[in-house]
Amino acid sequence: MKKRNGFQVMARLIGLVKPLTGFMLLAILMGLIGHLCAAFLTIFGGFAVLEALNLDTSFSLSLLFACMAIFAVLRGLLRYAEQACNHFIAFKLLALLRDKVFRALRRLCPAKLESRDKGDLISVITSDIELLEVFYAHTISPAAIALLFTIIMSLFIGSFHWLLGLIALAAYLTVGVVIPLAASKLSGDAGIKLRTKSGGLSGFVLDSLRGLSETLQYGQGEKRLDEMNRRTEELAKDEEKLKRISGRNTAATNTVVLAFDLVMLFASALPYQRGAVGFEGVLLPTLALFSSFGPVIALAALGSTLQNTFAAGNRVLDILDEAPAAADVTGKPEIAFTGAEAEHVTFSYGAETILSDVSLEIPKGSVVGIVGRSGSGKSTLLKLFMRFWKVQHGSVKLSGTKVEDINTRNLRDLESFMTQETHLFHDSITNNLRIAKLDAADEEIEAACKKASVHDFIMSLPKGYDTPVGELGDTLSGGERQRIGLARAFLHDAPFLLLDEPTSNLDSLNEAVILKALREEREEKTVVLVSHRQSTMRIADKVYSVEHGRMS
Repeated sequence: MKKRNGFQVMARLIGLVKPLTGFMLLAILMGLIGHLCAAFLTIFGGFAVLEALNLDTSFSLSLLFACMAIFAVLRGLLRYAEQACNHFIAFKLLALLRDKVFRALRRLCPAKLESRDKGDLISVITSDIELLEVFYAHTISPAAIALLFTIIMSLFIGSFHWLLGLIALAAYLTVGVVIPLAASKLSGDAGIKLRTKSGGLSGFVLDSLRGLSETLQYGQGEKRLDEMNRRTEELAKDEEKLKRISGRNTAATNTVVLAFDLVMLFASALPYQRGAVGFEGVLLPTLALFSSFGPVIALAALGSTLQNTFAAGNRVLDILDEAPAAADVTGKPEIAFTGAEAEHVTFSYGAETILSDVSLEIPKGSVVGIVGRSGSGKSTLLKLFMRFWKVQHGSVKLSGTKVEDINTRNLRDLESFMTQETHLFHDSITNNLRIAKLDAADEEIEAACKKASVHDFIMSLPKGYDTPVGELGDTLSGGERQRIGLARAFLHDAPFLLLDEPTSNLDSLNEAVILKALREEREEKTVVLVSHRQSTMRIADKVYSVEHGRMS
């Protein structure tokens, strides 16, 4: 995670408000007027006291009470309008932020996401983004309101005596700036730890749910439960620390407010004794300060909670700023498929070398097989042809052009890639297949399924192609999911098929049907088959063996 201080995170998050600047200015204006109405309700009460004491105030009691009634109603209406505006901004920005995050994930797919913990990622795109609502609805406009309110009230109180104005300014700055900064410093990195552990717990729970059957089978339920309880207790301790800091923050704020109220009372009494101000110069500044801490107290309360919010913002910004392993390519000439090759390819995941000086040719219209033990780099080689990762040494080419120099859309149109694990969405079989070709007709879908030997199975289901599959395809067997994945590859109708273990979960009969379909496609398709099965390799024109990242 990239370390950013609170001000850097705040600046980036505020930058996202630009599309809604008008609404934000309106919220600030309504909030400022509303807080002034609230403060002057008490101040008008002071004027009424002065009038009752027959001191000259230039206001009649009827006018003062009328103003108080109007300001009370305005305060309620403006408060409601301010909050409505702030929450409109917040939820609109959260929608925009989610859109940005999912666009960033599309750029990062699939290379970076292979190494990212899925539960932690879910935590970022749900709870972390949701937590930013506090910042957008309860931080930006309150901070601006507090600043403007401080200036206006300091000038008003200072109009009675300059010293009183300075005391008021010091009070506002202490409560609205010094205390939040002190609370933030006391929090340290507790907010980041809390969000990180929260994401880790989400990942652990998701992992536990997915592996529930294995956990029960091998009697590991108690162990998983103990680990979940341990993580929960650690999370609770971190949250308790933040709550404790928040409580101390509140206590310090209330103490400082009371202290400054007393200071204002005694400070205004001194010029009164000297005759520098009248009784109104004691009563009104004191009442004004008493009634005007609302906006800065709102900032003081954010001192500890903002650490949590900034930690969430930091995690979201990490995704937005993360560079893809292989960026999209545009602006290059379109190419047609005439064959593929890899030349002296070397590739590593970190310090671990997966492929070392690998070369192979894949002529157009051929079926090329790749065999080797698990972890030998077979699947990685296919991903390099797809440009999911950048080749570190050597080159991977289609039609004599390096994949780095082919437009991403052009490359995806030329290749169909079937992975070892077919992902199915919680949707109908038809919609799961149509991902490969959004405008595919029903006849095309059925033809692809027949090639993949899955049409008869689908037709045996109660709703046929409209049958919904469960989340992650759990209502289907591994072989059924695999055949649907292969049907997707056929439906995409690309000239270059990259098939990673396409028959690993199939019986010999279905394997034979699929191999027959691939053999019939060889005039129009070029196929790369990665498989452990020797029976699958019988249709290959040439078979390469990969051992320890080297090809023979």
